[in-house]
Amino acid sequence: MEHKVVSGIWGTMFGVPYVVADNFLKLATGAQIKVLLYILRSSGRMLSPEEIASGTGVSPAEAEDAVLFWEQANVLAPLSSEAAPPLSPIMREPPAAPTAPEPNERQMPLQAQSSRRQNLSPSQIAELIESSQDISELFSAAEAILGMVAPAMQNSLIWMHSYLGLKKEVILTLVCYCNDIDKRNPSYMEKIAAEWSESDINTLEAATEEVERLQQSRQFEGRIMQLFEMKRRPTEKQRSFISQWQSLGLDLDMLHYAYEKCVENTEKLSFSYINKVALSWKDSGFTSVREVKEAEKEHRRRSSSGSSQGGDDLKKYEEFINKF
Repeated sequence: MEHKVVSGIWGTMFGVPYVVADNFLKLATGAQIKVLLYILRSSGRMLSPEEIASGTGVSPAEAEDAVLFWEQANVLAPLSSEAAPPLSPIMREPPAAPTAPEPNERQMPLQAQSSRRQNLSPSQIAELIESSQDISELFSAAEAILGMVAPAMQNSLIWMHSYLGLKKEVILTLVCYCNDIDKRNPSYMEKIAAEWSESDINTLEAATEEVERLQQSRQFEGRIMQLFEMKRRPTEKQRSFISQWQSLGLDLDMLHYAYEKCVENTEKLSFSYINKVALSWKDSGFTSVREVKEAEKEHRRRSSSGSSQGGDDLKKYEEFINKF
């Protein structure tokens, strides 16, 4: 298919660095290309994120991410003046074409060679996309899920695939899960990816099962927060109690009743207190709040019968029910 430029518009054209067409048409997102074209059209004017957003249809946050992408690609550079607004880019000279290294000076492969995530340059990422179908497909699918994939996320995806050795379908399962729970931070995904790698979760089936477990865990944790009237996310120590209760299959109603006992007796939330009460009920064979309340009524009835041991019975019950 052949095309030619309409000559009537040549008088209003502006230049685009050849490196953009050579290296970044596959790597850059549509939003990043639009932002660059708008900046080039503006001839170095001071631009705010809001102005770029208005002129391109992207959000101000996407505009800032796009400018950062082109700065890291050495296509744009911020003005040196400290008084300059955040988005006041100027063009840099296109970098010289790299020369091929001598045979004895061959560089290491682009894959990360250590547990630390490597920050690859846009040209290195473009080279990986060109040479690896898995990376290319991974980026395309991730962009479909997350929208614009910023350089930090691009490096994270490469690290998960190249260093951790996770398959692309496993990584995309993780990306979908994090997107669903509004946890799109690359460091959050990296933490889970590292755990999956250590646990040998590297098949689609295993990843799907793990995501289901994580979803159930989050749902259980959310229910506990509601029952305990918590306004902040649980601490790591509190999460360990919650995980234990879920694994033991403790009844939520009984945990709520234990919470009420805790607040009644201590006037504060204590996971340790609740845990001891709930486990004492489980060890005693109670499976519902009704059974616990019936036991309480029985002890109170005995204590009010007027027998000489009534007070002792109630005291023993209170010690039993709390079991510190």
